[in-house]
Amino acid sequence: MNRGTTVGTAVSPASPGSSKPLTPERKPGQTARARRNKATMIAYLFLAPSAIPLLAFVVVPMFRAAWASLHTWNLISPMKWTGLSNYQELFTDQDTLVVFGHTLYYVAGTLPLTFVGGLALALGLNRAFRGRNLLRGVYFLPVVTSWIAVAIVWRWLLNPSVGIVNTVLANFGIDGPGWWTDPTWSMPSIILASAWKDLGYVMVLLLAGLQTIPTDVQEAATLDGVGWFSRLRTITLPLLSPQIFFVVIISLINGFQVFDQVYAMTGGGPNGSSEVVVERVYDLTFRYGQAGMASALSMLLFGVIMTITMIQIRGERKWVNYA
Repeated sequence: MNRGTTVGTAVSPASPGSSKPLTPERKPGQTARARRNKATMIAYLFLAPSAIPLLAFVVVPMFRAAWASLHTWNLISPMKWTGLSNYQELFTDQDTLVVFGHTLYYVAGTLPLTFVGGLALALGLNRAFRGRNLLRGVYFLPVVTSWIAVAIVWRWLLNPSVGIVNTVLANFGIDGPGWWTDPTWSMPSIILASAWKDLGYVMVLLLAGLQTIPTDVQEAATLDGVGWFSRLRTITLPLLSPQIFFVVIISLINGFQVFDQVYAMTGGGPNGSSEVVVERVYDLTFRYGQAGMASALSMLLFGVIMTITMIQIRGERKWVNYA
């Protein structure tokens, strides 16, 4: 063994007349591809606990509802194919227009109240003062409260005879309305209860957005003599636009799917004055045994929500600032 030879160095045998080793060449990018595949499999593994229930309880039932909407079905007898007749009947049924109108009424009433009220709470609780965290928890408490409990409380508060609201109004010489017992005031009663319950949710979302706004921007505007309202309009709201966009989309989607509060407070009454789309789906399915018609109505509601959401997403770039 020569002195210049390094001990332990492996020398690959070469083919005759060639200086290249006989070991096969490694393909470029093969190792990187393997790492990507491994990372993808790990990601799927972590997503599985949430993806499997999503597929089982959302995606699959949605496709089954779309299939059931093309049939006549009472949940007991076998389904009978009817094609698009359920949709044709819904488009000619006056009740369909009525329940969609009630749902739009609810959305138009709750969205401004919850947004303005949630923004006011977020602005107030974004300042440092004693008891701030306690107030944040108090305002968020209704969000995690059951709708049955909330409905019982609000039915009592808005009771025409012994309710606190009408009692207070009577002390000022005002004759209170019938609230949830009056067809004219049944939907406003539900809107008030819903806005009160959802204020804390909107507050938390907007408060999180306010805390991401740099304080030096607000301080510089204050030193330049910019008033509070001008700072809100030109600095706070533009920088808060991503959270506002999320709040509007979520509020609209939840608003069109309103059911719990209507069912618990009025049951759609009196005289159908507060019946909404989802409650109509419930009645068609479990009261009248028309699951195929109910599935068709749910597909129409899905189309309306999807259309409104897509319109909002397309208009996002015009007013949402992610800088």
